[in-house]
Amino acid sequence: MRIVGIVALCAVAGGCASVTRGTTENLTIVSTPPGAEATISGLDNPTACVTPCTVVVKRNADISVSVAKEGYEPQVVQLTKEIPAAGAAGFAGNVIVGGLVGMGVDAVTGAATDHKPNPVEVTLERIAPPARPGPPRKPRPAAPPRTGT
Repeated sequence: MRIVGIVALCAVAGGCASVTRGTTENLTIVSTPPGAEATISGLDNPTACVTPCTVVVKRNADISVSVAKEGYEPQVVQLTKEIPAAGAAGFAGNVIVGGLVGMGVDAVTGAATDHKPNPVEVTLERIAPPARPGPPRKPRPAAPPRTGT
């Protein structure tokens, strides 16, 4: 009977990391200078915000962040997914409570992972303005003719 209770708990609770950490996380984006437009791709719905900003993202998403501001070179940051200590502990908790079902839920939802870097910090470089032609030069007055003495 005890095994049936554990199996029922696993079915209700899903994965341990899913329960303790959730399937989403806050992603913070900061730029120097502030006020740049950040476009987050890899989500179900592409999202944009003006820096500094924070967006909620799914832990299992493959995310890239494009940051652009007029007069600056745009930058793209590709995020990676890593398993921090808290995620590993939640995933390992499946061995005790969740079993294979819990491990499967955590693996599919990415609940045991975090995106890195977080916060995303970008320093934008100014675009050099195009060289302007200088003002037209005035012609030099002609030299007076030399007299032969």
